[in-house]
Amino acid sequence: MIRIRGVHKHYDKRVVLREVDAEVAPGTTVAIVGPSGGGKSTLLRCLNYLSPFERGSIEIAGFTLTPGMGAQSRATIQKLRAAVGMVFQEFHLFPHLTVLENVTLAARVVGKRPARLAQRDARQLLDRLALGDRGDSYPAQLSGGQKQRVAIARALAHKPRVLLFDEPTSALDPELRAEVVEVMRGLARDGLTMLVITHELPLFAPIASQVWTVDRGTLRAQPAP
Repeated sequence: MIRIRGVHKHYDKRVVLREVDAEVAPGTTVAIVGPSGGGKSTLLRCLNYLSPFERGSIEIAGFTLTPGMGAQSRATIQKLRAAVGMVFQEFHLFPHLTVLENVTLAARVVGKRPARLAQRDARQLLDRLALGDRGDSYPAQLSGGQKQRVAIARALAHKPRVLLFDEPTSALDPELRAEVVEVMRGLARDGLTMLVITHELPLFAPIASQVWTVDRGTLRAQPAP
């Protein structure tokens, strides 16, 4: 369960989130829509504390987030970000690393997982995402849809309880969008809790059970069409 209670966020004098309240049941996919600048990305970033907030609280993946979590909470925030993964519009793959190295990097360096085990798990993920033959390729050798699937594999390598997507298909051609949505459809069937910012609601409506409209810092929840 995700519980958002009274979350308020501002930058200088500009209010970005206004006392937001919402709940997400485990295994739910939520599509988040709304105009640019309305607060969608900021809300998503608050959920894994990439953006601290000034008031309110968030319960997510067994963690409670509150204002003022700083250096003394660094270990907790690191664990939070393993449990609440994030996939961005830009792929953020390291161009000098192979696909396999990109997927295993955090597990090896941050998680201190032995390379052999990290590679075994990564290969299983790549097989699942139809990238089993691309482990030794470099990002420049991949299509946009393949790069986004690698980014998803990298996030899944932490075995997250919640996965956040910030416009994962907006930089892709239509046929590549379908590739990525099909991967996310499989994750939804597996019961992974997902929140997805999108400007393409018809793509995600079939796998979403809720739609959040975020506009001028306020949130309105309704069932998916």
